[in-house]
Amino acid sequence: MWGLFMEGKLRNMTSIYLLKGEKVLLLYRQGGRVVNDVWTGSAGGHFEDYELNDAKACVIRELNEELGLCESDIENLTLKYITLRRAKGEIRQNYYFFANIKDDVDDNLVSNEGKVNWFSLKEIHDLEMPYTAKYVIDHFCSIGQFTNEMYTGVANGIEVVFVGLPEF
Repeated sequence: MWGLFMEGKLRNMTSIYLLKGEKVLLLYRQGGRVVNDVWTGSAGGHFEDYELNDAKACVIRELNEELGLCESDIENLTLKYITLRRAKGEIRQNYYFFANIKDDVDDNLVSNEGKVNWFSLKEIHDLEMPYTAKYVIDHFCSIGQFTNEMYTGVANGIEVVFVGLPEF
């Protein structure tokens, strides 16, 4: 009976949202295996085997592969959200990072994963996004950007419920 509900498959993914003032860089991902034809974070993807215990290493690699940026091009890199969702027989763990692109870095970026565009944080609520990402962005715009907390979010079939994740 238990095996029918939990096969033990995990899908670990990262995403980074680059900020510049009141704007965020989003990617309209095209041709992706799991996420396609929706607005996502600036860069992101699946963990490589050697990154399974290092979400930061994964997001920095994806940032470089997809946008040609390296860690020295950004500042205030913060793991802000971790979400869990069961979908298609697996548990999907998403690690959402936020960072500021440095002022001296060219912000006319291109991605090999689709088209990128800078949006005002006030105008992104109606964009089509992956399920947990939509809740993360809504929470970030209303609460998260004003706190130093890390949050965990669990998708319950109705919404994603966020709770602060203190270190203790």
